[in-house]
Amino acid sequence: MPILMPSAYVARITDITPLLLHKLDAAAVLLDVDNTLAEDGSQEPFPGSIEWAKKISEDGFKLLIISNNCSSRVAPFAALYGLPFCSMAMKPLPAAYLHAAHKLKVQREHTVVVGDQIFTDILGANLSGMKSVLVAPKSKEDSFSFRVRRRLERPIRRKLELQSGIKTDHAEDD
Repeated sequence: MPILMPSAYVARITDITPLLLHKLDAAAVLLDVDNTLAEDGSQEPFPGSIEWAKKISEDGFKLLIISNNCSSRVAPFAALYGLPFCSMAMKPLPAAYLHAAHKLKVQREHTVVVGDQIFTDILGANLSGMKSVLVAPKSKEDSFSFRVRRRLERPIRRKLELQSGIKTDHAEDD
């Protein structure tokens, strides 16, 4: 199960501090979009997330948005945050993660992936030799594949909840 375990677990993106990133030996942060920066399918960023990204960037960390979504979904977010992006990443396959680190001129060992899905964001980070931060999802996805993945994530999230004291809003949803 270690390949599915994140390096850290937080309730929301804005809970990620420069101190946490330093503890993870990060120089760069790769950010997922849906349920990490905004609700699934929404064009409205989570409150405080743009300011958070600006602060993290000012603290010397390189940021990039990485998503399995198409460019038409990711590009507007990248513009709002003023960040480069990689779309159609095919997460959890390592290629886009490694390309993103190369694009930011950072070694993968100093790159942290932030996302809400264990079987894409976290697995991909671990397969790529990167660290990861799992955020609790804020909205419920309706598709069958998401419901299956969230159900498979339950044991891992429960373990993380016990270790961190952070409760996932949708851990019991079907």
